Amino acid sequence: MSDQDTKLNFETMEAGDFKDFAKAMTDYIAEYLENIRDRQVVPSVKPGYLRPLVPEQAPEKAEPWTAVMADIERVVMSGVTHWHSPRFHAYFPTANSYPAIVADMLSGAIACIGFTWIASPACTELEVVMLDWLGQMLGLPESFLARSGGEAGGVIQGTASEATLVALLGAKNRTILRVKEKHPEWTDTEILSKLVGYCNKQAHSSVERAGLLGGVKLRSLQPDGKRRLRGDTLRDAIEEDTRNGLIPFYVVATLGTTSSCAFDALDEIGDVCNEHGVWLHVDAAYAGSAFICPEYRYLMKGVEKADSFNFNPHKWLLVNFDCSALWLKEPRWIIDAFNVDPLYLKHDMQGSAPDYRHWQIPLGRRFRALKLWFVLRLYGVENLQKHIRKHIALAHLFEKLCSADERFEIYEEVTMGLVCFRLNDSNEKNEELLRRINGRGKIHLVPSKIDDTYFLRLAICSRFSEESDIHVSWEEVKASADEVLKGQ
Repeated sequence: MSDQDTKLNFETMEAGDFKDFAKAMTDYIAEYLENIRDRQVVPSVKPGYLRPLVPEQAPEKAEPWTAVMADIERVVMSGVTHWHSPRFHAYFPTANSYPAIVADMLSGAIACIGFTWIASPACTELEVVMLDWLGQMLGLPESFLARSGGEAGGVIQGTASEATLVALLGAKNRTILRVKEKHPEWTDTEILSKLVGYCNKQAHSSVERAGLLGGVKLRSLQPDGKRRLRGDTLRDAIEEDTRNGLIPFYVVATLGTTSSCAFDALDEIGDVCNEHGVWLHVDAAYAGSAFICPEYRYLMKGVEKADSFNFNPHKWLLVNFDCSALWLKEPRWIIDAFNVDPLYLKHDMQGSAPDYRHWQIPLGRRFRALKLWFVLRLYGVENLQKHIRKHIALAHLFEKLCSADERFEIYEEVTMGLVCFRLNDSNEKNEELLRRINGRGKIHLVPSKIDDTYFLRLAICSRFSEESDIHVSWEEVKASADEVLKGQ
């Protein structure tokens, strides 16, 4: 067979068979999601389960797509944890919707790498506008939005972890330049050794990791009785470190901590940061989605005092992973920190529009703004608000069921779609309770621990969740508690 014949056959296969494969997969995805409630939430496989199910080497010749479809259940689904099951209550939600899935398909088909404006103008310009749409939905101040006419604007990062690191690196760059103006004789190494940042002891581990990656000290400060970092605590730490010759440069305020969904006192923290010229970054990864509902915006009072703000539409706003929204009042500090501008990436329109490669750690980026555009248009703000309010109402339903059983206590106030609860018993009994719940295989939860108190977290995660699912989950918790307490 000639090279030309091979080429023609391959092109025919792509145009015909592969197109049928795409259609079949679309039908499979719809069937999977619509029947996800019937699947076991967590698979019962052991590490290494998959290798015996596939050949040792890739096939030399192409297989029919029907063979691949036939293997999805056997190889892949047998080892999948179904995050979108209404019985999945672990971690926090990861968003999912047909509009976002379809947008991801279009992004994959266009397959541009939007590191510069000219690399695909629509990729950049739609992102600029979508971050303005989203910022307005949250009630962010105009000082964060590109439409304000200043330098501010938003950018889509991969995760909140990336956003925390990007903001830290911008804060580090700003502080080094400011210190050098006063002390031109100091070297970068000397300044870096003095930098110190701050966060709530309950902040996500990615904040500590950002400090490690950024090569700076980070102090975890003790929150108050409601798990909030307060302004006075931060002020005392900054003043102490300043007296000791350190240079405070960065603070992360968390709105909705991972363990218990607590909210730092942002207004107080903002005053302290502004007073001392310290960069304030707001991490609202999970709870930020709720700010599209005006009744929850009191929780971000003081946001106008921040330098950067981040939340994950891919957690709770029906936009599939990955889509983490970061707004910056002064992106130049990050652009300057990341700016490496080789000739092959230059273009005639530089300076007229953002080149988002300077706003993030990787150079390459997918056309993620399509997901926001599709979701915001096809749901509308009103339906997205209903989605958030429904999840919060379901959390309060579980709280009510739990509170009515004297064997249990609610460990933290239920504000969003997370319920923290425990048996009125020892940590050991609660550990056993979680083992029983997850061992039964009907629902899936994870624990947390604050001040040596072990408790269980039940998050409302699936867009398919209904009141009946919450009752099923509660019955599983009760039955497991019966088993644990009978063993006393």
